[in-house]
Amino acid sequence: MYESRHRPLIGRREFAHRLARNFAIGLGLVSFALALGTTGYHAVAGLAWIDAFHNAAMILTGMGPVTPMTTTGAKIFASLYALFSGIAFLGMVTVLLAPIAHRFLHKFHIEDER
Repeated sequence: MYESRHRPLIGRREFAHRLARNFAIGLGLVSFALALGTTGYHAVAGLAWIDAFHNAAMILTGMGPVTPMTTTGAKIFASLYALFSGIAFLGMVTVLLAPIAHRFLHKFHIEDER
């Protein structure tokens, strides 16, 4: 997917395409995580769809829960979703920053060889 250190740096157009592709992957991960959380809060905690979406979005962004969970099943789901959200957030950031970090390191390596 990425060029090796022996290959020349890709052009700006190809880099923009790579950024757009990774942004789309990140958006897909966010959509999946929100859908999972919304469905879970609706099914397990019995929240209305909008409240379930609100809770899922707040947990996913690290803000914390909005609605208190009253049942044991809802508390277990909320705990597991919070753990999943932390990992999903780190994955999304990695996907978004990977092309930028690669380009920076690749360019640094090219300048070092000169």
